[in-house]
Amino acid sequence: MILRQNRSATRPPFALLASASLLLLVPGASAAQTPPAATASPAVDYATLAGLVEQSPLIIDATIRSAAKIKGAEAGGLAPGFTRFYVEADVGTLVRGTSAIPQRVGWVVDAGPDWRGRAPNLKKRRVLAFARPVAGRPDQVQLVTPDAQRDWTPAVESLARRIAQEFTARDAPPVITGVRGAFHVPGALPGEGETQIFLTTKDDRPAALSILRRPGEEPRWSVALSEIIDDAAEAPRRDTLLWYRLACALPAALPERATASLEPGDAQQAQADYRLVLDQLGPCRNGTEATSINAVGGPA
Repeated sequence: MILRQNRSATRPPFALLASASLLLLVPGASAAQTPPAATASPAVDYATLAGLVEQSPLIIDATIRSAAKIKGAEAGGLAPGFTRFYVEADVGTLVRGTSAIPQRVGWVVDAGPDWRGRAPNLKKRRVLAFARPVAGRPDQVQLVTPDAQRDWTPAVESLARRIAQEFTARDAPPVITGVRGAFHVPGALPGEGETQIFLTTKDDRPAALSILRRPGEEPRWSVALSEIIDDAAEAPRRDTLLWYRLACALPAALPERATASLEPGDAQQAQADYRLVLDQLGPCRNGTEATSINAVGGPA
């Protein structure tokens, strides 16, 4: 059982996440290629970008030099309206990666229609490619998804860097894989009580949700990533890695086995408290971002 830490009678402490990163420049890249500061409201959904970063050993800032349409059998499986291209691009910066790559690389991308409904003109377009190396072909990379190429903007570049930092932080939150169990303890007063929900993680690190209810107060919930649960902790902010791990992985309801040992009233309260957490986390993705590489929009 995860224990509760009490620094004071009512509000114990809780440690928040820190972050660290490895950002590499390709040899020969100039200082002028450093992206500007991010805008206040990135024009990309955090969870969508985090999903790409999580899969990508390489994140490449590059300018497309040539783009050839792929037709016939090699273009099978395209989404409606998409066109498959083989592109070659001049690398500016390696946003994420552990070693340098050639100054020019190629990859295959499925591109959605442009603002006119036509196949886009990709030549000279600056993009971020979320990719993995191709064994034995240093001049080739493979996108982690068919459309894992994003139009470059300062905001998208900055957000990709921040997410990469969060993933490589020494104390990055674990990958959540499910719910192990739950219990509820009613308080002495009507409306008072505590629910703890224990989560399973990919690397078996501890993780738990704690929901506290006190008469006359709004319910409070927090996350523990150690053997100590701390009342003073706050719920994770949206568009952070801990929020992403929870919002995009938690099931829509507590599994029956998680509350099977509880009294019916306690099980019902645990389910209600779990729904509170899901409601406050909000949806994993905001649904406003197009999946096309032309999400930034406008004439190419």
